Amino acid sequence: KLFAAVRFTPKYFPEYKEKFLVPNFEQSILSKVGTEITVRGHYLPFDLQGNSIIISKFPYAACFFCGGAGPESVAEIFFSTKPPKFKPDQVITVRGKLRLNDTDVNHMNFILDDAELL
Repeated sequence: KLFAAVRFTPKYFPEYKEKFLVPNFEQSILSKVGTEITVRGHYLPFDLQGNSIIISKFPYAACFFCGGAGPESVAEIFFSTKPPKFKPDQVITVRGKLRLNDTDVNHMNFILDDAELL
């Protein structure tokens, strides 16, 4: 629900010659930065480096990357230790410190740092 309240506007990035949706973070979510939050979602099988994964509110077939859901439906998770292997679309719950991203298109807009699997 916290992520769903964020609105996005298209912005052109000349280095990519493409438009990306950029979040407009309001105070209600900015006040949560650095605090621990819990997120539940479907594991998406992307080949990320190290201790990170992506989870989605929706299964893979309907997710932001494949099925047209919005960027508010995905989060990048950085675990404090190497996570176990997950199955595609496996529903998991994680807790971590919220970080917001509105500048780096190579990462999600919603990021949990020092996350742990619940």
